[in-house]
Amino acid sequence: MGHTKKIGSAGRFGTRYGSSIRQKVSDIEKKQKAKYECPNCRKISLKRVSAGIWQCEKCDVKRTGKAYIPWE
Repeated sequence: MGHTKKIGSAGRFGTRYGSSIRQKVSDIEKKQKAKYECPNCRKISLKRVSAGIWQCEKCDVKRTGKAYIPWE
């Protein structure tokens, strides 16, 4: 429940808050839930643990970065 084709995970808000804000929330959540390349072992296994903390599932190294994406 709470998932639609157009908006994605922000569909849980229904018709509240406006479509542009729900689209921005959906884009941010896609980025934060994605896996990224670990700078240590070069595998696509870097995952967000909490805001600004990223951990590789393979080599178990923890890094700090930005809140929703590891770095730019």
